[in-house]
Amino acid sequence: MCCSWFGMSEPSKVIHVRNVGHEISENDLLQLFQPFGAVTKLVMLRAKNQALLQMQDVSAAVNALQFYTNVQPSIRGRNVYIQFSSHQELTTMEQNTHHGRVDEPNRILLVTIHHMLYPITVDVLHQVFSPYGFVEKIVTFQKSAGFQALVQYQLQQCAASARTSLQARNIYDGCCQLDIQFSNLEELQVNYNNERSRDYTNPNLPNDQKGRSSHQPAYGDVGVAYPQMTNAAAIAAAFGGGLPPEHDKQLGYLIMFSCTCHFFPQRIDEDKLFNLFSLYGNIVRIKLLRNKPDHALVQMGDGFQAELAVHFLKGAALFGKRLEVNFSKHPNITPGTDSHDYVNSNLNRFNRNATKNYRYCCSPTKMIHLSTLPQDITEEEILNHLQEHGPIVNAKVFEMNGKKQALVQCENEEQATEALVCKHATSLDGSIIRISFSQLQTI
Repeated sequence: MCCSWFGMSEPSKVIHVRNVGHEISENDLLQLFQPFGAVTKLVMLRAKNQALLQMQDVSAAVNALQFYTNVQPSIRGRNVYIQFSSHQELTTMEQNTHHGRVDEPNRILLVTIHHMLYPITVDVLHQVFSPYGFVEKIVTFQKSAGFQALVQYQLQQCAASARTSLQARNIYDGCCQLDIQFSNLEELQVNYNNERSRDYTNPNLPNDQKGRSSHQPAYGDVGVAYPQMTNAAAIAAAFGGGLPPEHDKQLGYLIMFSCTCHFFPQRIDEDKLFNLFSLYGNIVRIKLLRNKPDHALVQMGDGFQAELAVHFLKGAALFGKRLEVNFSKHPNITPGTDSHDYVNSNLNRFNRNATKNYRYCCSPTKMIHLSTLPQDITEEEILNHLQEHGPIVNAKVFEMNGKKQALVQCENEEQATEALVCKHATSLDGSIIRISFSQLQTI
């Protein structure tokens, strides 16, 4: 029975991934496997369109392969195929052979920041790394892998301690994840003390307001020094480096918290709006506008979450209408009898596992994912619970970490959105179920 996912290899904490196209990055693979545990090593075999990943232990690798037996893993629209590797461990020699990550201890760390939703400066990095020892120098730069930094400690054991403690941790809640390797450099050269580079042993270096000098050393494939990030640039990082087309980088409304939503008033209420908008952040409060029956104000937890809601829900179909989701001129909703408060709701999705929730934000899809289901739930019971919202193309019940979950494929995005809006947080056989959109194309 287990041969379908164990293949010919014994269980191992090393996973072999095939059909890894050139468009798939290391970060894409990390996001696919990190829900099951920390990925300690990663080797990209570009010439073969393959990759090797080492999980923190065998059980994490087993859980990943069991899950992807039921759910076809797909990255950027490409199906990838996984099995246990014949390697029980990735050695430094194997990583060097395949141009993977090298782990020779050094007092200089190479730091890559994934899912960078907020600006990161030298001061932020110093605050993160200085508790582990005296930081002598920091240099930041933009590379093909994303935003990176070199952090030089006075002592090698301090660098090793920082790497052990901070690897895969987030600088901010739910984002800015640290990926830390030892660098092979012997000494950092810093010519300027500013927000992009700093020598803490020499506070008298010039600030260089005019930009990087042509003779300043470049690290990696640095082209220009990384500029100060504006709010707009911080948002852009969440959308693959480019702002949504409707946004102008200079507009101050990027930090406003409320969205205006046009909808079909007879079939909507505050709780249904909560179910939809809570996919993109925590909800503070919602207000239906009595003088404009087809309008509502939705106050998100912060400006970035409001950005996500506007970006992913603008133009979405629901109850036969297209949603118009825009930023409001109001910075917040005043509490009162005409507004519904959700600030302390335990149904807000971003109080826990915020990193995972941000990762899976997307526009409405035909596929919905159901969790917190009763252990003895059947596919038929799920279909009966959802069928009033439109034809169901396919459904599959499976178990993950001992908990029942399901994937349900609707006929179109609008029907899936209606099912989510109406049935998220409803009771099914005594359990309050959770529904979100899935980015999987097929079951």
